[in-house]
Amino acid sequence: MAGRKPRMPVKGRVTIEDVAAAAGTSMISVSRAFRGSARLSPDLRARIEKAAAALGYVPDRAASALASARSMNVAVLVPSITNMVFVEMLAGIDAVLSEQRYQIIMATTNYFPTEEERQLRGLLAFRPDGVLLTGIDHLPGTLNLLKTPAVPVVQMMELSGEVGSYSVGFSQDEGGAAIARHFVERGYGRTGFVAAQLDPRTLARGAGFRRAMKEVGLDAPYELMVPDRSSVALGAALLDRVLAECPDIEAVFFCNDDLAQGALFHCQRRGIAVPRQLAIAGFNDLPASAWTVPALSTVATPRYEIGRKSAEMLLDLMCGRAPEAARLDLGFTLHAREST
Repeated sequence: MAGRKPRMPVKGRVTIEDVAAAAGTSMISVSRAFRGSARLSPDLRARIEKAAAALGYVPDRAASALASARSMNVAVLVPSITNMVFVEMLAGIDAVLSEQRYQIIMATTNYFPTEEERQLRGLLAFRPDGVLLTGIDHLPGTLNLLKTPAVPVVQMMELSGEVGSYSVGFSQDEGGAAIARHFVERGYGRTGFVAAQLDPRTLARGAGFRRAMKEVGLDAPYELMVPDRSSVALGAALLDRVLAECPDIEAVFFCNDDLAQGALFHCQRRGIAVPRQLAIAGFNDLPASAWTVPALSTVATPRYEIGRKSAEMLLDLMCGRAPEAARLDLGFTLHAREST
């Protein structure tokens, strides 16, 4: 455009040539050091890293990606970064990828499939070398995005049965069924399932709970399912609804520990003895659940290990190696504590 001044180069920017000169080596060696090449001696790598730190050098990842056809980025999509379940999963992912010098570029979907598609479209613009995606239920548009650029994908938290797909997780359905069987073993008659947010994993837990009750010939459980975002406060409010709508209820399975903890605290406020008057169970085994009074019965899920194993599987795929298994079931553990 006429009259526009030409863009001037950034003054004072430290270059790869500066690092090479300070380290007393070649630019090729510096480039190899920041690509994580194994062709450098430990002494030379340490010398380069020391020189780069002293100069304040930051590698140009865009230029490196053009030169190597690898971005060293991995796109990660999770429903939330305030939910401890996904925070722990991210920690497992980071423990593996950071060791291999990969950068995580992350987005949250807020549990909305349309938002997942929008965020994935944005992340793919960074040309990631791989994608880690939460869940196995995706919109057709999301699936098309994953197929268009042939980028390796691993799905987390659930297990896919689709041929050619890769997943690391556990059976949400069986987790819900385990709570149902636990209630039956303890002799509870009228039971209920309470859920919020209603993402596919929550719905699968409810389906497993319902199925296991039917298998032993018990009546269908009372159900209260709301789309609201899960919280301790919501658990307390939902407990009031449960007791008003189903006063003869003996045991309630809340779809996660947030809700179950809220219900437990509210029972203390209302003077309801747990488990003598009402048994309560949750899901995920959040850190506080073992320390509530009474301690909360729940299903422990391997979030950190799911993150680690998913990242390891993706590393194999990005390096052209076939993982040992396309579908890795890490299982779960039922912790039967004082609340039931």
